Amino acid sequence: MKEKIVKPFSGYLMLLLVALLIAASIYLLSHEMNLEFVITLFLTILLLPGFFFIYPNGSKVLALFGAYKGTVKADGLFWANPFYIKKSISLRARNFDSERVKVNDKLGNPILISVILVWRVRDTFKAAFEVDAYESFVRVQTDAAVRKLASLYSYDNFDDDQAELTLRSAVQEVNDDLETELSERLAIAGIEVMEARVGYLAYAPEIANAMLKRQQAEAIVAARFKIVEGAVSMVELALDQLSERDVINLDEDKKAAMVSNLMVILCSDKEATPVVNSGTLHQ
Repeated sequence: MKEKIVKPFSGYLMLLLVALLIAASIYLLSHEMNLEFVITLFLTILLLPGFFFIYPNGSKVLALFGAYKGTVKADGLFWANPFYIKKSISLRARNFDSERVKVNDKLGNPILISVILVWRVRDTFKAAFEVDAYESFVRVQTDAAVRKLASLYSYDNFDDDQAELTLRSAVQEVNDDLETELSERLAIAGIEVMEARVGYLAYAPEIANAMLKRQQAEAIVAARFKIVEGAVSMVELALDQLSERDVINLDEDKKAAMVSNLMVILCSDKEATPVVNSGTLHQ
């Protein structure tokens, strides 16, 4: 079974017919034509349940005694078989912001993650008959897709140096994989995934402080490495310039002392306090 688009009778023409039957009923009642009055009244009551209207980007799924008869997607006032069961399904785009769930990443670290999903119904037959409740189906499958996605990636590459793609760095790739996974899961319900992306990502509270300290330590080490690398280059340049310009001749002991002093000054995280030597270099 596939979705079948149908165009029912115009509701305005049937509304005119019902108005004529009501007028006829009043006329027959006034002339004491009881049998004819009962017949017209019965027809009027029978026709009334057949009216329905649809807003823009809305639809009605029609079923007769359990058999699917079609879907009306045009907006306006219509009339169909009064015995049809008419189920409303919105075709508008909807936002779903999932709750923050605690999951384990690829390395087993507990993290908090949530997803923002934009979706809409594409196939009304599948939404109405392939799943029990398509809105609940979207929520449950989104939660399952998030848990699967988190298990495929590391939160970052602090623990996994070989990981090129992580949840924190490869945002576009992760969102693309999430959208693909959700599209496959929700296709059975006739749902079209318009956009899916990670809305919130953080370490779980029980390890957040430890991971923050670790990140800070990594940043400090990286900064110190740059400082030492620059300081060595500056000391080397200073010694080469002094030697080339013959400003002063230093033996190995004096060079070692000079290098030590310069490295302390350049690598210190506080301002160095100068000490003036009023004697000779050998004192």
